[in-house]
Amino acid sequence: MKQLGLFSSDAPLDLSREAALAARLPDAVKLGTSSWTFAGWSGLCYPRGTTERELRERGLELYARCPLFGTVGIDRSYYAPLSVDELSRMAAALPPGFRAVMKAWGRLTSPHDPRTGEVWDTYLDPATFTREVADPVRRAFAEHTASIVLEFAPIRRAPPPVERFAERLDRFLSSIPRDLPLSVELRTREHLAPPYLDVLRRHDVAHVLNLWEAMPDLREQLALPGVLTAKDHVVARLLMRPGTRYADRKAEMAPFDKITDPNPEMRADVASLVRLCAATARVAYVIVNNKAEGCSPLTIAALAATITARDSSGEFG
Repeated sequence: MKQLGLFSSDAPLDLSREAALAARLPDAVKLGTSSWTFAGWSGLCYPRGTTERELRERGLELYARCPLFGTVGIDRSYYAPLSVDELSRMAAALPPGFRAVMKAWGRLTSPHDPRTGEVWDTYLDPATFTREVADPVRRAFAEHTASIVLEFAPIRRAPPPVERFAERLDRFLSSIPRDLPLSVELRTREHLAPPYLDVLRRHDVAHVLNLWEAMPDLREQLALPGVLTAKDHVVARLLMRPGTRYADRKAEMAPFDKITDPNPEMRADVASLVRLCAATARVAYVIVNNKAEGCSPLTIAALAATITARDSSGEFG
């Protein structure tokens, strides 16, 4: 398959192998990256010579043409709410039915500014969520929303008991409109416990299976009873190996044009998740960060190959 030119500098890129692999993926999985503005992916999933400026301006449109990409992560909504105009432009760049995993504004999931210590009255505030997140998404991006992720910053010293955290989360989820799919990502492993999972299950909210520096790995999370808390979807975010640090991985792996730290265990765990989702009529939205192995598009190709390999039951392949 020859990619049509999107920018003036385009050179055709043959993605026929990726298209053939994508055609074999089960409906139970949508693979995507946590952003789309990396010029290091030029020649892998973008035409050679594609620049960061071009990707900032129209990159989402080009991203959605890559056959193995069935979803995308929108991270910048964590740092500031996205306006209706911004969401409308994103929606216009995506084909019908293409759904994104979008973070909610970070002031909703942090009680204070991590740099200054200023207390935020927006923490788990239903009115703020409705005004700054839900209403704009409903107006401009509902068709393209796979899940809105509430990402809770890590509490490294003396985290509150999980019961207290779960009770506060329960009050919040009971007070917001529930017409949009939601998920919760933890960065404090002590809170990954039955009271928290019970709250998510009661509200049909997905737990995010994250591969992150201070969380259990995917296999350990998948082994928890009832960890798939939403009825129809689950989000997995593959960020970095547990025990590693973001800044170190970024320095080691930039410009993110090759795999430098392959993780076959992670790939096998994702395949297990997909099999479980296929058996329970859920969709797994799997978001891959460059820091997982060094290059998100190449990790996605490796994941697709692992998922579609024929297993002993012949379920996939």
